[in-house]
Amino acid sequence: MTIRVLVVEDDPVAAEAHRTYVERVAGFEVAGVVHSGAAALRACERGGVDVVLLDLYLPDTHGLRVCRALRAAGNDVDVIAVTSARDLAVVRAAVSVGVVQYLLKPFTFASLRDRLDRYARFREQAGRPGEAAGQAEVDGMLATLRTPARRSLPKGMSGETLQAITGALAASPEGRACRPRRRPTSPGSRG
Repeated sequence: MTIRVLVVEDDPVAAEAHRTYVERVAGFEVAGVVHSGAAALRACERGGVDVVLLDLYLPDTHGLRVCRALRAAGNDVDVIAVTSARDLAVVRAAVSVGVVQYLLKPFTFASLRDRLDRYARFREQAGRPGEAAGQAEVDGMLATLRTPARRSLPKGMSGETLQAITGALAASPEGRACRPRRRPTSPGSRG
């Protein structure tokens, strides 16, 4: 299933870059590109949008007002903030109005692709019928949105090997008590 993205960005060059980035990610298509909050609301009202890439500094309104208006209209489209707004009060307000991810400008294609891929995994998990088996499943779904992709493992170690090692350590009382040893320092050395 393709995820339809509305790009909301007042800068035409940035809007084009965002459109191009989205088109490069498998499973996503651009539903439209608009340059104002009013145009974003109209586009979402017409439907056909699953997620909005929303700049917060728009010429006619603040992006958080757009989010509030969407919610007031009963529109539950997801929103990924794509902004230069670094003020922590804005970040908190974004979470309170339902922004699912927050990406600071400038960003790379890889950063946006990672956010979109995680968003797609979240939608897949959240779209299953039925109830969550428990807290761990709910936590895992939400972590999908928030947790950056894992760093690569050291050369020669697979994910299965790492899981086997951590499982064995967790099962062993001695394994849980282990702590990394400090290197002894010799007199006169800085450690």
